[in-house]
Amino acid sequence: MVVPSLKLQDLIEEIRGAKTQAQEREVIQKECAHIRASFRDGDPVHRHRQLAKLLYVHMLGYPAHFGQMECLKLIASSRFTDKRVGYLGAMLLLDERHDAHLLITNSIKNDLSQGIQPVQGLALCTLSTMGSAEMCRDLAPEVEKLLLQPSPYVRKKAILTAVHMIRKVPELSSVFLPPCAQLLHERHHGILLGTITLITELCERSPAALRHFRKVVPQLVHILRTLVTMGYSTEHSISGVSDPFLQVQILRLLRILGRNHEESSETMNDLLAQVATNTDTSRNAGNAVLFETVLTIMDIRSAAGLRVLAVNILGRFLLNSDRNIRYVALTSLLRLVQSDHSAVQRHRPTVVECLRETDASLSRRALELSLALVNSSNVRAMMQELQAFLESCPPDLRADCASGILLAAERFAPTKRWHIDTILHVLTTAGTHVRDDAVANLTQLIGGAQELHAYSVRRLYNALAEDISQVDEEEVLALLEKVLQSHMSLPATRGYALTALMKLSTRLCGDNNRIRQVVSIYGSCLDVELQQRAVEYDTLFRKYDHMRAAILEKMPLVERDGPQADEEAKESKEAAQLSEAAPVPTEPQASQLLDLLDLLDGASGDVQHPPHLDPSPGGALVHLLDLPCVPPPPAPIPDLKVFEREGVQLNLSFIRPPENPALLLITITATNFSEGDVTHFICQAAVPKSLQLQLQAPSGNTVPARGGLPITQLFRILNPNKAPLRLKLRLTYDHFHQSVQEIFEVNNLPVESWQ
Repeated sequence: MVVPSLKLQDLIEEIRGAKTQAQEREVIQKECAHIRASFRDGDPVHRHRQLAKLLYVHMLGYPAHFGQMECLKLIASSRFTDKRVGYLGAMLLLDERHDAHLLITNSIKNDLSQGIQPVQGLALCTLSTMGSAEMCRDLAPEVEKLLLQPSPYVRKKAILTAVHMIRKVPELSSVFLPPCAQLLHERHHGILLGTITLITELCERSPAALRHFRKVVPQLVHILRTLVTMGYSTEHSISGVSDPFLQVQILRLLRILGRNHEESSETMNDLLAQVATNTDTSRNAGNAVLFETVLTIMDIRSAAGLRVLAVNILGRFLLNSDRNIRYVALTSLLRLVQSDHSAVQRHRPTVVECLRETDASLSRRALELSLALVNSSNVRAMMQELQAFLESCPPDLRADCASGILLAAERFAPTKRWHIDTILHVLTTAGTHVRDDAVANLTQLIGGAQELHAYSVRRLYNALAEDISQVDEEEVLALLEKVLQSHMSLPATRGYALTALMKLSTRLCGDNNRIRQVVSIYGSCLDVELQQRAVEYDTLFRKYDHMRAAILEKMPLVERDGPQADEEAKESKEAAQLSEAAPVPTEPQASQLLDLLDLLDGASGDVQHPPHLDPSPGGALVHLLDLPCVPPPPAPIPDLKVFEREGVQLNLSFIRPPENPALLLITITATNFSEGDVTHFICQAAVPKSLQLQLQAPSGNTVPARGGLPITQLFRILNPNKAPLRLKLRLTYDHFHQSVQEIFEVNNLPVESWQ
C-alpha cells in the first residue's frame, strides 16, 4: 500500500514528534522519496507544496540539492504562489558556486520590468541575497530604474540591492552615483537609511564618489540636526531617541567624509558637539549614538576641545553599570592613547579600578590600557597597581601582566635598584608565567650595577628563603639543596641551583666535600640536561680541580640591545675614551670586585687569584675533558633584512658552527620602531624537502613600540648536501588593533650560508 505524501504542517508535526534521531531520519527519507517522485512526474499544481516541504527539510540540515531546478521552474511560472516559493528556494538552495543560479537571470529581469510590486520585491530580495558578479552587471540598469520609482516599497528594496551590487562589483559605482543626490531629499526613513548606507559603500570603494559626496556634507549635517532637535516622527523614536539607527548611519558616513579633509571636518564640528551634549545616555539607544559620535570626532580633523570632550565621554562610559559599555570604552581609549595620551591619562584612576573586574574580557582590556598609560612620570604608582593586580589576576592573564610589567620597567625604570626590585617581585609572584628572558635580563642588570651587588644578593636570597636573617654559608648550601630536592622545582630551576653550587665551590672558604657529594648524586639523574651538567662538574672536581677556579670565575657582562642600552652607551662614551690610554690588566683583579665571598665572610683581602693560564692552543684549558684543538672561526656571514612594514622589521643573522658545517643557525630578530606595540607575534618557516628545519621557541610574542626589546627566535637548518637555500616565512601579528598576515619567500640568502 502506497503511503500518501504529507502536507507541510503534518510533516512538521511528525518530525517534531520523533523520539529519536533515527525516527526523524526515517520520516525525512520517506518524505524526500515522495518529493522526488512528484518532481519526476512533473506535477505543476503541487510543485510549490513539495518544494516548501523540501525547504523545511533543508533548514533541518538534510540534503536538498535535487530541488534546485524546481526553483527555476517555479520562478518562471506566472502564478504568484509559485514565484514566492521559487524565489525563496533560490535564496536558500542556490549560490555562486552553482552554475544553475545564472539561469534565473532572465526571469529576474522580466519580473523587475513587469511593474507588479510584490513580484518586483521578490526578485530584488533574491538578487540582493545570492546575486553573483555576472548577474549584478547584467541587471544593474533595471535596478537603477527602480531607484526612482514612486513606490517606497520598491525603492527601498532597490536601494538595498544596489548596496549588494556595489559590494560585488565596485566598478558599478558610476551607475548608482547620480540617483543618490535625489534620494537624500526623501522623507521616508527606510529609504533615507538605505540611501545613507549606499552612499557609505560608494565612498568606501570609490575615491571619485568620496570627492563627489563631500559636497553634500551640509545636507547630511542638516538631516542629523533635525533628528537631534526636532525628530522626524514619533513612530521612529526608541527610548526617547529619534531614530538612532539613522543617526548612527549618518555619523558613520560623516566620519568617512571628514577623514583627512579640513573643510568637511569644520562643517560638522558644531553638530558633533551638539549631539555629544544633547543625547540622552540613560538608555542604550542614546549610548549607541554617543559612541558613534566619539568615533567620528576621533577620526576627523576635529578641534582639540572636541577631542577632549570625546575622551571624557568614554571616561563616563567607564562608570556605566553595563559591562558591554565599559568594554567598548576601554577598547576605544586604547585606540586613542597614542594620539591623545594626556587626555586619556586623566581617567587613569578609573581605568585602574577596572582591573578588579570579575569579567575576564574587561580585566584584560583594562590591563592593556593600564600598560599603555605607563610613562616616566607615573611609573612608580602604576607599577604598584599592576603588581597588586598580578598577585590576584586569573592564570590566563598572569603571563601577559608579567610581560607587560617587565617591558614597562625596562622602558621607564627611574633607578636600577627600583628596576631590580620590580623584576624580582614579578619573578616571585608570577613564577612559571614569566617570559624566558626575564632571568637573563635580571642577571644582565645586576651585572652592570656593581654598586648594587650586595643589595641584589641579599634580595635574591631573601626571596628564595623568605627569611630576613643574616646570610650564612651553611644556610646558603642548605637552601640550594632544598631547591634541588623539591618536587616543585622545574628542571631548569635545578640546573640553576646546581650551577650556583659549583660557583660557590670557588667562593666559600670551607670544605667542598658537601658540594661534591650533591653534584655526584645528580650524575645519574633522569633529566639528561641535569645529568650532563652533574657529570661535567664532577669531572672538574676529580680530574681538573686545579683549573676549577679559573673556569668558574666571574662571567663577563653580556652585550645586549634595549631601550636603555643606547642611553648607557652615550653616558659612558666619554669614560671609554679616557680609558683607551690606560693599560689593560692581563689578570682578573678579583680583590677589587665585590663577589659573594664578600657577603659570606666579610673579608676581601683573602681572595685567591686564579692561576695564570697558558693562552696557547695547546694549553691546559684547551685539553679540558680531552677536547680537540679548535681551528680559527670562519668569516662572519652578513645579516639580512627580509621584511619591513609600518615600522616592524625582521632581520636574519647566520652562524655555521665550525664543528658541524652542515648545520646553519639562523636567528630571527623582530624589532618595532612604530608608535604601537606588536602583539601575538608568530613566525613560521618552511624549507625545501632536501633540508631539515627545526624551529626553537621564540623569546616572546610582544614587540614593544619605539624600539623596545625585540623578539628573537632560532632556526636550525641541516643542509648536508649544500643545496641552495630558500626560506619561506609566514608572519602573523596584531598591530594598531589590526590583524596582519604576511607570507613571503626569501631567495637572496647569502651564499656563505649554504655553500
